[in-house]
Amino acid sequence: MASPSQQLPPGWSAEWDATHQRYLFIESTTGRTQWEPPVGSPDPSLAPSVSPPPTQAHTKRRQYAAGQTQAYYGAADGLSAPSYGGAAAVQPQPTQLFTPGLAAENQFQQQQVQGGQPPYYGGAPAEPDYINAPQQPTYGQQPQAQMGALADQFGQMNVGQRGLRLYTTNLLTSPPDSNELHRPPPEICLPPNACVSPSPLANADASYQRCTLNAIPTTNSLLKKTNIPLGLVITPYRTLKDGDEPVPVVTDTFIDGGNRWRCCMCSLSNEVPQLFDWDQVRNQPGDRWARAELNHGVVEFVAPTEYMVRPPQPAVYVFLIDVSHSAIQSGMVATATRTILENLDRIPDENGRTKVAIIAFDVSMYFFSMPSGTTDSAMLVVSDIDDVFLPKPTDLLVNLSESRASLEALLGRLGDMFQENHIIGSALGPALQAGFQLMAPIGGKIIVLSSSLPSVGSGALKNREDPKVLGTSKESALLQAASPFYKTFAIECSRAQVSVDMFLFSSAYQDVATLACLPHYTAGQTFFYPAFNARTEDAIKFAHEFGSVLAQPIMLEAVMRVRASKNLRMSSFHGNFFVRSTDLLAMPAVPQDLSYAIEVQIEDTITAPFVVFQTAVLHTTCYGERRIRVITTALPTTSNLSEVFASADQVAIGTLLANKAVERCITHKLEDSRDALFNKMVEILTAYKASMTAAGAGASAQLAISENLKMLPVLILGLLKNVGIRQSAQIPPDLRAYAQALLTSLPSQLLIPYIHPTFYSLHSMPPECGTVGEQGVILPPPLPLTSERLERHGLYLIEDGQTIFLWVGRDSVPQLIIDVFNLPSYEVLRGGKTTLPVLDNPFNQRVNAIVQKIREMRRGSYWPHVYIVKEDGEPALRLWALSCLIQDRSDVLPSYQQFVSQLKDKVNGGNY
Repeated sequence: MASPSQQLPPGWSAEWDATHQRYLFIESTTGRTQWEPPVGSPDPSLAPSVSPPPTQAHTKRRQYAAGQTQAYYGAADGLSAPSYGGAAAVQPQPTQLFTPGLAAENQFQQQQVQGGQPPYYGGAPAEPDYINAPQQPTYGQQPQAQMGALADQFGQMNVGQRGLRLYTTNLLTSPPDSNELHRPPPEICLPPNACVSPSPLANADASYQRCTLNAIPTTNSLLKKTNIPLGLVITPYRTLKDGDEPVPVVTDTFIDGGNRWRCCMCSLSNEVPQLFDWDQVRNQPGDRWARAELNHGVVEFVAPTEYMVRPPQPAVYVFLIDVSHSAIQSGMVATATRTILENLDRIPDENGRTKVAIIAFDVSMYFFSMPSGTTDSAMLVVSDIDDVFLPKPTDLLVNLSESRASLEALLGRLGDMFQENHIIGSALGPALQAGFQLMAPIGGKIIVLSSSLPSVGSGALKNREDPKVLGTSKESALLQAASPFYKTFAIECSRAQVSVDMFLFSSAYQDVATLACLPHYTAGQTFFYPAFNARTEDAIKFAHEFGSVLAQPIMLEAVMRVRASKNLRMSSFHGNFFVRSTDLLAMPAVPQDLSYAIEVQIEDTITAPFVVFQTAVLHTTCYGERRIRVITTALPTTSNLSEVFASADQVAIGTLLANKAVERCITHKLEDSRDALFNKMVEILTAYKASMTAAGAGASAQLAISENLKMLPVLILGLLKNVGIRQSAQIPPDLRAYAQALLTSLPSQLLIPYIHPTFYSLHSMPPECGTVGEQGVILPPPLPLTSERLERHGLYLIEDGQTIFLWVGRDSVPQLIIDVFNLPSYEVLRGGKTTLPVLDNPFNQRVNAIVQKIREMRRGSYWPHVYIVKEDGEPALRLWALSCLIQDRSDVLPSYQQFVSQLKDKVNGGNY
């Protein structure tokens, strides 16, 4: 829009915004702003106030008048909560005021389409019409025209423009709708004057940082009345998909005509730097409102030398490869070396500084000297595992670019060198010590590939798996580290800026609980491939995930600190790091898409109208630059209990509770963890009943909760049924320990499907599904997670982000089996891991497209296996697939209806 040629209504003015090259319309009485021209009958007697767009740049340092900066101060009036499904709910029209993250009409939807603000759940396509058919659960939709008209009327009455609106639902009559988990968090309704920038991306996106409450109680007693845990879920280094941009909140306030700025966290007044309004790239005066740090809440600052203890380190990768008999026979060594070889070009090395080393081990250690400028390499054997030493001072840790030829030659023949190795045993501890000695002066990443339980030297472990202990109160001991060596070694690594990633492949007990200590305390990752066999699809899965880890850009020698406004304190921390001091988290390397949960405590009454949470990660990029990544989230404060409930983010709460549950499993007992989860849900429901509902004759006949929390009970049930926590005497300790590692490291986008899987019907899906729409492959409408939806002639897909099951009914028609699996009938179909054939028929291509979409739509390195599950097939595989249908009763665990009934009895009885 070049100029507002039409007359403006009384009390409105327009000012040119150079950042967005359009007019910003301001209502002078309230200070609220909007991008769209205001609607109203013009009064010819009142001339509108219109500021013309600037015609030339200022030649001197800018002075920002109070009236001009007010346009930015008042740009954050709040929106009411989105309607979660009540037909009578009224939303104010989004075009009438500026709210962080939702500045113009359909802006949020446009950002979804154009990639400006990515949908949190992996770019899921907009729901096609068939999802809203009568037989499917609706998604809180209303006719757009009707909504717009209602919003206009209520907007003119100044109704619903501030604060969140609370809607109550009855869990007994409101079945779970998985679409609710795909909604954005409750609206953040910042007060006027909270935001200095009119950026439509005015708060950090939830995929970087989200809070369990989007309206912070002003007192701790008010928080306790809700029984909702206050905490942050942070993924500081998430993957950037195509078109992704960081989403900001600006925290600095300008005063004194723009010459000084006041920090909104500590209120300290600071002078604005002289060159702040100078565009150093173009060497001309610049527009301060266009600066990245004022329009992006997720910003990286290049750190000055004061933030460096030493020059930025190069990226260092030391590969510890198990070459014992079991590792060779399973094909792990051949697959690993081939994957490293194929991904050498993907390892971050833009500036040619990256260093690599390879150490093989069984009960001895095998070092490889790789001089530059030749294809030759020499193997040096060290059999003394009690006193680990490096056999050569040079050419063991080599520059990737300079020694590329010898490295490629070594990787090409490493598997053959140990092909006849019949040694059984593992000196993993000494190998770790050797790798540490090699890289300790620099720091970097140790990548361990191990196929057996460490048996000799430091860190040797014994098989402590005891079937009689499983399912008893003593089982939690199997989830604790068996040897202090690994935690002690991990702390040494953290101090030397060394991170450890574990890839574990054993077909027998490997003590994942103990070995996972290394990634846990060094900010690494654990990957587990039980009974790995390279002759199956295991090789594809491992190669994809290992290659993805190698190609990831990583943050090196990082420390993270989260600070908040006055009277808020970070009280406890969950995730893969080492707490160096009270609130400084040491992370030798920060992988992409790892999540951290932090509990927050309200220490005293908060008097500010809004608070700010700011996460700062000081790190070295893998390209050798020292930077500070800053993630900022501003949230309003409230003394209204209904606003606190209405602002609760069920996804963030579920993520925080998963971390707390795993910690309680290890420090107490599994049973204590399950009880704590159940009791927390009872406490929240009891608090809601006591404070938000009227006690009457019908009160005990319902189980009330706010609409935005109605999926929390099914998330808690999913946690209680997850392999990491559920009550069972059949779960091997390694599988349980690995599940717990996932629960404490997955970002919400991956964690939620892990505890609340997705269930699709493929044989009856609408014709659009599996085809490419405007936003990629269209997925079928999700079904409730219950086996009641399984039909004998059907084909279904169940997935939890880690595994994909194709459930085939016993009465499936032969044509379905032919089209999908290229087999003549159900009888000849075999269950188990598979790779779907790509056939020349539309249905097969649609099914393959859906599987591929599921594998790619979420962030992270994980590549789910596809399992064919026959209805009358292998019982263990059937039970595994059916365990994903968490709304069913299984073993001693209740169905969703039974779980809700138990909650109702406890809430109404009050005797828990």
